[in-house]
Amino acid sequence: MTREEKAVVIEELKGKFSEATGFYITDAGGMTVEGINSFRRLCFEKGIEYRVAKNSLIKKALEQQEADYTDLFESDMLKEFSGIMFAGESVSEPAKLLKKFQKDGNEKPALKGASVDAAIYVGAEQLDALSKIKSKEEMIAELVGLLQSPGRNLVSALQSGGSKLASVLKTLSDKEEAA
Repeated sequence: MTREEKAVVIEELKGKFSEATGFYITDAGGMTVEGINSFRRLCFEKGIEYRVAKNSLIKKALEQQEADYTDLFESDMLKEFSGIMFAGESVSEPAKLLKKFQKDGNEKPALKGASVDAAIYVGAEQLDALSKIKSKEEMIAELVGLLQSPGRNLVSALQSGGSKLASVLKTLSDKEEAA
C-alpha cells in the first residue's frame, strides 16, 4: 500500500469515526471467508458498516479525533487482525449482533473494545453492558413517558372523581325530590 493510499484510508476512517456515535473494534482473526461474508451480510441488514483496516491506520485516524482515545491505545485493542463496526442509529445494535452471531456457534468476531459517545469499553466482557445501552430515541421516549405519567394520573383521578361527585349530587337531588 502506497503512502497516498494509506492517506486516503486514514481520511476515510477519520470521517467515519467523527460521524459515528459509536464504533466497535473486533478480532476476526482466523475466520473463514464464508464466515466473514456471513457476518458482513448481517451487519448490512442491520445498517452497520463493517470494515477491516490496519491497526496503524486506525490509530492514526483516531489520533486526529477530538476525543481522547488514550485508554484504547494503551490496551491490546489495536493488535492483531482488527475489524471496525460503525454503529448506525442504535449504538447497542452492533453488540446485539455480535452476541447473536456468537450465540449461533461462532467464536469470532470477538469484541476487543468499543467507544460509545467517546466512552471507552475494553474487553469482550463489556459486550453485555454495550448491548443494553439505549439509543437516543429510546431515552427520549422513556423520558416523555415519565413526564406524561403524572398528568395522565391527575386527569384520570379528576375524571373518576367527577363521576363519583356527579352520582353523589344526583342521589342527593333524588332524595330532595322524594321528600
